[in-house]
Amino acid sequence: MRYKLFGRHTGLRVSELVLGTANFGTRWGHGTEPDEARRILDTYAEAGGNFIDTANGYQDGQSEELLGDLLAGRRDHFVLATKYTCRADARSGILTTGNSRQAMVSSVEASLKRLKTERIDLYWAHVSDGVTPLEELVRGFDDLVRAGKILYAGLSDFPAWRVARAATMAELRGSARIAGLQVEHSLVQRTTEHELLPAGHALGLGVVAFSPLGGGMLTGKYRKGERGRAEGLSGAGFQAENSPQRTAVLDTLLAVAEEAGATPGELAIAWVAAKGSFPIIGPRTLAQLEDNLASTRVTLSPEHLARLDQVSAIPPVFPHTVLEDPRIRDLYTGGKFAQIDAGGEPVA
Repeated sequence: MRYKLFGRHTGLRVSELVLGTANFGTRWGHGTEPDEARRILDTYAEAGGNFIDTANGYQDGQSEELLGDLLAGRRDHFVLATKYTCRADARSGILTTGNSRQAMVSSVEASLKRLKTERIDLYWAHVSDGVTPLEELVRGFDDLVRAGKILYAGLSDFPAWRVARAATMAELRGSARIAGLQVEHSLVQRTTEHELLPAGHALGLGVVAFSPLGGGMLTGKYRKGERGRAEGLSGAGFQAENSPQRTAVLDTLLAVAEEAGATPGELAIAWVAAKGSFPIIGPRTLAQLEDNLASTRVTLSPEHLARLDQVSAIPPVFPHTVLEDPRIRDLYTGGKFAQIDAGGEPVA
């Protein structure tokens, strides 16, 4: 496995695939037993993986507990990321959930205990609660960094405008920078590309993408009668084959996979990686992990990439409907748009 810097504001060297551990544990009634979780983590590490993603509430805290045991003696070999905001278990109340500083502080202490560690390398606000001022969030992260409880901070499932405001606020105030952005992105969930991915890349954030397989839909297994995420975990993260376009996407992916001599799951993960993100793989079994890891050996040809891009394309939304209009481009470039070499990266 290869390694990349996590965004432009850290020197953190992370593996190209992130190991998601929402399946580590069985308290949700669907997941991975401890022995299989150990085999998954060991195999991921042997392949060169060093980036683990969990959350305080995954499997009602059991995911963090298992990781605390599994990382004993090798903690410094991994970048360990976890989250707060959602409830950790059925006992979590109104004061320990949400984005507030109170929820942040109580949650980080509880996660440190479950993970049996002195620090969290990357601490995510799991979802935007829509009410906590970003000043409070940014200052809270900065306090935790200064206290040595966390090293880096990130935002998961936040609107792009809130991400941009938080990142700018932290930069201008000299606080700990917002280092990462976590989003859903796959061949059947591309709306992230409207605002979030351009914002993340322009702001120099390390972008992590969950559900690159659409909850397993892009492996093609549900056409064979398997149920997996369609029923397990109450359907969380599952993308159904419920539209003509999604059927066309899967048909094309299966055809490209046969031509490339790879599995559709490998290609789906490789496609997300080709867009500049770190895909989160969330295997429940060792066999699933091995298929996921094989994606790092897949190189999508320009022709295959173009076919997948075309079949999964989504229509632009405002203001892009205006900004991508050739007539408007001619107006703001004096008719020279096609002759300008402006580079490919978005600019904040």
